[in-house]
Amino acid sequence: MIEGAGVELAVEEVGEGIPVVLLHGLTATHRYVVMGSRALERSGHRVISYDARGHGRSAPAPRPGAYTYEHMAGDLIAVLDALGVERAVLAGASMGAHTMLWLALHAAERVGAMVLITPAYDPATSDDPRRLAQWDALADGLRTGGVDGFLAARGTTVPPAWERSIVTVTRQRLSLHEHPEAVADALQAVPRSRPFGVLAELAAITIPVTLVASDDEPDPGHPKAVAEAYAAAIPGARLICDQPGRSPVAWQGNQLSKIIAEVATRAQLG
Repeated sequence: MIEGAGVELAVEEVGEGIPVVLLHGLTATHRYVVMGSRALERSGHRVISYDARGHGRSAPAPRPGAYTYEHMAGDLIAVLDALGVERAVLAGASMGAHTMLWLALHAAERVGAMVLITPAYDPATSDDPRRLAQWDALADGLRTGGVDGFLAARGTTVPPAWERSIVTVTRQRLSLHEHPEAVADALQAVPRSRPFGVLAELAAITIPVTLVASDDEPDPGHPKAVAEAYAAAIPGARLICDQPGRSPVAWQGNQLSKIIAEVATRAQLG
């Protein structure tokens, strides 16, 4: 365990070489970035992953609202400091991607390169009451009915061809949390936090950035248009998209690991 910005974080470190930090999404754990793939450490990388505050085996935040991107970026800095890492390649999905963006905009010297996987934050719709009400319903469902309550609040949002796999993975993910009430708090606080104000702010990012977008059919919660907008706003950003009808790249650990390893190899860390 490592002391983050006021919380204890469950951290895993394997391999040697260029440091790569993996950051997971909301309701997930550190296992759900490269889906358990060990390809990164086998290819000569020092892989650091951890459960975000309130998730997995990490401790809850000291208060229900302390799940902002500033808080989570503070945890990331604390992990880097505790492990003696000055600069790292960062790869994160959804909430993890937004946490990385906050850090890149406020402490760019700590970031060598980034792989942003299925970002979802859209500053134009962030404060939409209907959007926030849906997140509140998920939190209430988890608090009152556990995993079944969460799934009932979620409803069916994708075609039947994808639904069974998504429900199975959702059950697996939610079963790994030692503090489900903290995950419920995060379900309300994280969607109300802003990693940046407007898309134009992303033009200040000068480090190498690769974006991995999913098609909307299997993953409507992470619109492809958001990743495309980020790629257009960040100078020199590379965008990787799914092949129609195929399982999303973001769900394939070995494929993601290859992308991250390529970015790490190109990064100038020193």
